[in-house]
Amino acid sequence: MRLRKIKGADETVAVSPYVIHGNSNGMIDVKALFETEHSLHLEIGMGKGRFLMELAKANPHINYIGIERYTSVLIKAIKKMEAAPLPNLLFLCMDAADLEQRFAPGSVERIYLNFSDPWPKDRHARRRLTSIEYLKRYDTILAPHGQIEFKTDNEALFDFSLESVENAGWKLLSYTRNLHQDPKMNEGNIMTEYEERFSAQGNPIYKLVACR
Repeated sequence: MRLRKIKGADETVAVSPYVIHGNSNGMIDVKALFETEHSLHLEIGMGKGRFLMELAKANPHINYIGIERYTSVLIKAIKKMEAAPLPNLLFLCMDAADLEQRFAPGSVERIYLNFSDPWPKDRHARRRLTSIEYLKRYDTILAPHGQIEFKTDNEALFDFSLESVENAGWKLLSYTRNLHQDPKMNEGNIMTEYEERFSAQGNPIYKLVACR
């Protein structure tokens, strides 16, 4: 994935009060970050932040952390937060491969994966955020009743994800191959920027919810 470098993005992310700073290899003290002690939800690969900001606004009783590894993308979410701050949302610039080094075991109630990079080449399958390797990472940080929610417009990636959930011994709670035509699973759905674009092109949106 190649992104256009935005001048000043690194510097903005480094000093933003909406970004979690400190030791990049140390555990995050969630209790010290938020004004109130609520359950914690993560979005991995949050992009420009629209989905998570709307979710945080609608659920003030939940604390959210959005993870984005690219500063050129994260800076756009920071600008949105500067215009409309939310006390229950913070951002974190990191690679999702390091989740276990940053979040304590059992500390996360839910993980959102929205329109993740499909990494289409077979040799890159381990990098997919729904691979067995990543499910093992989620298993470590999720609470006993924790869940993952995954949305994509990529049918091949969705099929791979269904297979990964089964092979990892996880439980598939629900899934659909056409989210916007599924009244039950689409209830309360918040669209990401990608979702809005893809669905406008006539692409079906796939979604699954799984737990251990």
